[in-house]
Amino acid sequence: MTEQIMTVTGPIAPEKLGFTLPHEHIMSIFGADPARYPDYPTERLLGQVLPYLAMVKSLGVSALADCTTAYFGRHPELLRRISNESGVLLLTNTGYYGAMKNRYVPAHAFTETAEQIAARWIHEWQDGIDETGIRPGFIKIAVKDGPLSEIETRLVHAAILTHRQTGLVIQTHTGDNTQAASAILDWIDREGAHPSGWIWVHAHSVEETPPLLEAASRGAWISLDGISAERSQHILNQLQALRAGGFLGQVLLSHDGDSFTLDGGLRPYHYLLTDFLPLLEQNGFTLAEIQQMTVENPARAFTVRVRL
Repeated sequence: MTEQIMTVTGPIAPEKLGFTLPHEHIMSIFGADPARYPDYPTERLLGQVLPYLAMVKSLGVSALADCTTAYFGRHPELLRRISNESGVLLLTNTGYYGAMKNRYVPAHAFTETAEQIAARWIHEWQDGIDETGIRPGFIKIAVKDGPLSEIETRLVHAAILTHRQTGLVIQTHTGDNTQAASAILDWIDREGAHPSGWIWVHAHSVEETPPLLEAASRGAWISLDGISAERSQHILNQLQALRAGGFLGQVLLSHDGDSFTLDGGLRPYHYLLTDFLPLLEQNGFTLAEIQQMTVENPARAFTVRVRL
């Protein structure tokens, strides 16, 4: 079977993905009530998002993974329109967001088994999301601080089962919860999957590098996706440690930005291109290493492949 990456406009060959921001939000309803079908002010949204994407594209971005989950503002049809009009490849997701006191986890997930939840997500991959025909390009879940709760454990298990059936990579909002990261990797081992099917999201939040090096040594992706002026030196230090450990081939770089919130806000996602990449060059990172982290690694991470 030919390898592919699934975008909202259909499958592409991995080498067509290009420079990718692997963890951003085109739009979300953060803070608002959960909604299966969010009611966005479409024209106002497009008037804000499309010019911003045009600017980001002019800086070199080819693709973006939209990490807004179901009930948290996911809108596949609007993403497809935005992709077509902007020329930026977009990936959407399947999965549920389990942080924020489970506010955005739908009621059925609290009574269903991991297998039943996974069946819903697998259905989206096989048949498309609802009636749109649009298929997800990855799995997105989230966990809070502290030990995994019962519902979080169920979502983690469902995500691994979904990966085993679909080959979609799992992105888990984990942050500095090193205990949860270790538990997730243990779950992956028990289920016979490979850690390269899992992305530690918001790993930049970890203050000390040993947990990142440990997760990378087990095979996980390390997503440093809070790139900003305030965090640039910290993330640079993390990258230097990961490079020294031989793990640059498992690093993903992004911002966790949001080009449209319901209050009309914008969390920009261009600092990587305008400021952070020059900082990397100034600190001895080669163009080949930058290409690896921004083009080659995302293509490998999002290639649909069951990893056992």
